[in-house]
Amino acid sequence: MRAGDDASEGQPGTGWPARLHVVTGKGGTGKTSVAAALALALAADGRRTLLVEVEGRQGIGQLFGTGPLPYEERRIVALPGGGEVRALAVDPEEALLEYLDMFYKLGAAGRALRKLGAIDFATTIAPGLRDVLLTGKVKEATTRTAEKRRVYDSVVLDAPPTGRIGRFLNVTAEAARLAKVGPIKTQSEGVAALLRSPITSVHVVTLLEEMPVQETVDAIAELNKLRIPVGRVIVNSARPPLLAAKVSQAELRRGLAAAGLAADRATVAALHTEARDQLTRRELEESLRSDLVELGLPITVLPLLPEGVDRSGLDRLAAVLASAD
Repeated sequence: MRAGDDASEGQPGTGWPARLHVVTGKGGTGKTSVAAALALALAADGRRTLLVEVEGRQGIGQLFGTGPLPYEERRIVALPGGGEVRALAVDPEEALLEYLDMFYKLGAAGRALRKLGAIDFATTIAPGLRDVLLTGKVKEATTRTAEKRRVYDSVVLDAPPTGRIGRFLNVTAEAARLAKVGPIKTQSEGVAALLRSPITSVHVVTLLEEMPVQETVDAIAELNKLRIPVGRVIVNSARPPLLAAKVSQAELRRGLAAAGLAADRATVAALHTEARDQLTRRELEESLRSDLVELGLPITVLPLLPEGVDRSGLDRLAAVLASAD
């Protein structure tokens, strides 16, 4: 399906009905990898997806081996069937120049401001301006049309971590409230409305560990308070259970002997301790999983990739995400 077709909203099926997918999570949970895999999943069947990063870390370029991304939408993956993923690293300074040219027609005068350091000055005295510009650029890409069709079927935003996701997404609502008239107010109101519409879904990436799960619970509570729609909880790097029940030292000894391995006391004791620790971890993970279930949101579980996240690993994660319902 081509961009702009109503039936092409999100991924086929019911799993990903939004057009703008905001991916957040505690640092270290793998949110950038999940965002990249989701972009691949959403680009199936001839669709065009834009993958956006806003933190200046160039994580997308590292994942796909493209090198640092410029401030332009560049194709990084072409898929069978005509689908493609384009990527954009939003630079606040370039976004401000674009904003000044779009709304105030400054053009070369705006570029002269950069040489004078005025842009750094502006974003320093008004830190929220940076996030207004970043979210404004994401909104522009999400709603952009060409020949009466949307340019992108889906936009995936690799967003700031859960600790500041509410402030990042709500900054335009605050700007709209403070600005009385003019382009800043109009632009901010438009972004705030988009982020609170069914077009948007915020997905929270977590691990089955205490701190990430707690940050997930807190972030979702904050987003609900701000009336920003939450989509899915994505449990990343899930490990398969190694043991189904407790095992005694005698059972371990018999098992080692049957396999023709050494069953000395030290080896058996070390394996017994490891087995006990595995069961303790499993019990903790099940408790944390219950905390996530209580949130009442769809949960998608992604497997641990022992070899790390390379392109084949991203494809594997994308396949799991594409099958979510």
